[in-house]
Amino acid sequence: MRLLLDEYISPAVARGLVAASVVAIALRDWRSGAFLEVADDLIIQAAHTDGLTLVTYDLRTIPPLLKSWGEQGVEHGGVIFVDEHTIAQNDIGALIRALARLVAAEDAADWTNRIVYLTR
Repeated sequence: MRLLLDEYISPAVARGLVAASVVAIALRDWRSGAFLEVADDLIIQAAHTDGLTLVTYDLRTIPPLLKSWGEQGVEHGGVIFVDEHTIAQNDIGALIRALARLVAAEDAADWTNRIVYLTR
């Protein structure tokens, strides 16, 4: 499992995950930052092409997009949603730990079209 952290997740999370032997990249560092401020659908499609699972706090616009894609049979590389009420965006340590646990438990799974809500 390889993670792509959206632009609202600190690059420090990617660095912490890499230090914990998890393959992770911040959106600003992926493809030389070409996908900063790009539409969600384009990011998710490109992430799928690169074999990446998106990690995001965007619980407003991405779920309806994924629902629509599911109805149309459009595939994606998986999305891990994080809720600000579960793990605050500025709680970098908790986010690193929760993602590292998820990857350790689910690394061998097929993440195509998978949606997970991260827990603490």
